[in-house]
Amino acid sequence: MPSPVTYRAGRQEARQHGFTLIEMLVTVAIIGVIAAVAYPSYTRHVERSLRTDAHAGLLQAATELERCYSRHFAYTNCSITATSPEGHYTITVADGSDGDGGFLLTAATTQTDGCTSDLHVTARGERLPEACW
Repeated sequence: MPSPVTYRAGRQEARQHGFTLIEMLVTVAIIGVIAAVAYPSYTRHVERSLRTDAHAGLLQAATELERCYSRHFAYTNCSITATSPEGHYTITVADGSDGDGGFLLTAATTQTDGCTSDLHVTARGERLPEACW
């Protein structure tokens, strides 16, 4: 049978409770490194998802214009959906020239999507700027 532990007056066994400052600093540093690597990747992903919304809206509007052209043999007086499917972009149509085939669709947004200019699609299927597609 173990002998009972006797304590002298004023003396207690010291046990460590909690974390040391070094442990906390190492944990904060590791979290900081992970965040520094993950945040740029996250923002690129968000920008790509915004541009995907623009691509879908532009291609839908181009399909609507081609459908109208097949009925009326002209792109004038054709209606298109004015926003992208998720509503992040405003889609506009302009009469085209001989160089672009008949119409120029433009997707514009106020959000940061990683592109320096608006996205465009022509009647000939050209997608501009190329870096954003």
